[in-house]
Amino acid sequence: MRLTTKGRFAVTAMLDLAINETQDTLDNKPVTLAAISERQDISLSYLEQLFSKLRRQGLVKSVRGPGGGYNLAKAYTDISVSEIINAVDEQIDATQCGGNENCKDEGRCMTHDLWTALNTKILEYLAGVTLADMVASQKDGKKITITPRSSALTSTTACKNEVAA
Repeated sequence: MRLTTKGRFAVTAMLDLAINETQDTLDNKPVTLAAISERQDISLSYLEQLFSKLRRQGLVKSVRGPGGGYNLAKAYTDISVSEIINAVDEQIDATQCGGNENCKDEGRCMTHDLWTALNTKILEYLAGVTLADMVASQKDGKKITITPRSSALTSTTACKNEVAA
């Protein structure tokens, strides 16, 4: 399975933003990328690239000027891990062919359906975990619980793999 640091860092940064944005419930002060960079040991320039994509996808909003930074654009209960990963153009795919069914000699390999089904399960799981779940797990030491969501399979990869199956 391919999940690169891009997807992992995007989820980590969004979790950091959600935790630090909600510490003061009266005023959601913007969180700076420099602060996230320092806390999470992620390059500031890399965070800038990730947050540009997250902003374009409507997951974060930027606040300019002194005291500026980023806030979540939606409630953290409405942002799933799969949305974050998809927003930064990360694809989760256990197939060798990327869902194109050209795994072996330009045809399907014998285990193609197995890996396609695994992709679906992974995407369903990630779609069921919200930032709220992850914030709660960090604050209370609880395990992440999965909340079924109707949009569990809206990602491009999942749709591509369902058509391929």
